[in-house]
Amino acid sequence: MDVDFVCDMTARHGYGGRVTIGHVTKMSLLPPQRFEQLARRLGEAGVAVTVLPSTDLFLMGRGQHSGGVRGVLAAHELLHHGVNCSLSTNNVLNPFTPFGDCSLLRMANLYANVCHVGTRDGMRSCFDMITKRSARLLRLGDYGVEVGKSADLVALDCTTPEQGVAELAVPLCGFKRGRKTFTRAPAELHRP
Repeated sequence: MDVDFVCDMTARHGYGGRVTIGHVTKMSLLPPQRFEQLARRLGEAGVAVTVLPSTDLFLMGRGQHSGGVRGVLAAHELLHHGVNCSLSTNNVLNPFTPFGDCSLLRMANLYANVCHVGTRDGMRSCFDMITKRSARLLRLGDYGVEVGKSADLVALDCTTPEQGVAELAVPLCGFKRGRKTFTRAPAELHRP
């Protein structure tokens, strides 16, 4: 695995907090002891991890007719080792990821299903991996909704982040630098 080499080079060059590796599908197959060892190493080196559930699920285990490999790293298990993790998608509607709509909330929900995340705290971690942890990975100093910050946000039709992930909450509107960029009308029920 190249992960050890990436950690070594990150530490050697003092780039902790500025290096991210993606997919890390082989790590999803490691025995627990080696997983824990590598998780600590990633945290110590300051190497972040981005998991791409949709692409990894589509590509991994394609040639297997039974016992197919999922290949999605359980990134939430790295968080307590100090590893900043994010969930994302790329290559949408192409040969590597032929499905999708670029919804990061959908990626969080898919990830939660594949990696058996079912607790409130776990769902909150999934939400954080598409919001504040991603912002930290990108080193966005003005992330958040506070005076003096850019006010980039999407309002979801839910009351908690966990509900948003579990129910694939619908985006109602979005803002970029405090200016509304889209509005989506809520569903309206009609009598038969």
